[in-house]
This record gives sequence, C-alpha cells and structure tokens, in this order.
Amino acid sequence: MKTIFASERLVMVPENKEETEQLASWKRNAHGQVLSLDDNSGAGVSLKQLGLYQGVCREPINVTSRHPDEAIRTIANFADTPFVLDGLYYNSVEAFWQGLKAPDPRERRRIAALPGARVKSDKSIPKYGATLQYGDAMITVGTWDHWQLMKRACTAKFQQNDFARNALVATGNRPLIHKVRRDSKVIPGVIMAEIWMDIRKSLSN
Repeated sequence: MKTIFASERLVMVPENKEETEQLASWKRNAHGQVLSLDDNSGAGVSLKQLGLYQGVCREPINVTSRHPDEAIRTIANFADTPFVLDGLYYNSVEAFWQGLKAPDPRERRRIAALPGARVKSDKSIPKYGATLQYGDAMITVGTWDHWQLMKRACTAKFQQNDFARNALVATGNRPLIHKVRRDSKVIPGVIMAEIWMDIRKSLSN
C-alpha cells in the first residue's frame, strides 16, 4: 500500500489486486464516518471509526414538514399523528394549535379532525387574539403559558404514537432546530425546538 502525505490528508493507494479489494471494502464501511488517530508510540498508524459525521459532530437537524427523511417529518407538527389530550381527539399537533384560535368549541372540534397539511391553510380559521380560553383558563397568547399548551400536545403525541416517539429518540443528542421561511411570532422556532428536545430528554431517561 502506497501512502501519500498531503495537506490535511493521508492518501492510501493500493498497489495490487488484493489491496484494491481490501481498500474498497474498507471505504464502503467507512463512508461518512469520523476517524480518530489512536494514540500509540509505534511507527505505524491506527485509525478508529467513531461513528457517522452527523452524530459525532452533533450536526443540527432542522425539523420541518419538508425534511427529506420521513422520520424527521413525523416529529414536525404537520404530521398526521393522532392523539388524545384532556379527553379530546386531535389529528395532529398543528390541528390542536390552530384550533386554539377558535373561541367556539364546535369549531375547535372541526379543526381538530383536519389533516395537518390542510389545517394551516384553512382560511376560515381566525387569527389569534390577545388571549385564548382553554378549559377554565384564560391564557395570554405568545407567553410561556401558551407554549406549555404546545408542549402538552407534543408530549401526548409522542407518548401515544410509537413511530413518532422512536423517530424523536433516534435523533440522539443532536441539536434540533426549527427554521422555516417565516418564523412564528406566537411560538418562535427556537421555542419549538426546545420543546422537542425537552420531550426527547424525558423519553430517553
């Protein structure tokens, strides 16, 4: 095996058929891996695979409904992941969240059954006012109390949906972010991401 020392690289070039096959096999197994140089006092070099780059380097995951990975899309609020909260059925977290805008309980029930992809674009749903009613509580929109309703809905979703829960836990300790074209003024992406990571931590314990 011929070795070439280049800037920030150690290049290995096979010199016979056997080495070519061995190196090809190693490359397949090492694709995307982070390599660490073992500490040794000998003249040789030993490299160890630490894991895939995304996980080892904790590359952030942008959780949105448009993510190419189905599992990540399932974490997002638009995913049709039915759950029950406080005795009421919701088809998605987005249906729960948008339904909070409607003061009429019957209208909330209609919104609750809508697919996640449709509920956001439903022009009949009113805009948020300064406050909303949830049960016996009057809650100021865009505050910590309002965000806790989102956290309760997400918690119910992940507790009641195996696929969504497994998808969230499988993100390990990678940072989750929520960056979309237009950030929400009511619940900014940074708050939404913190909710997912807090739930992930509780599910992983």
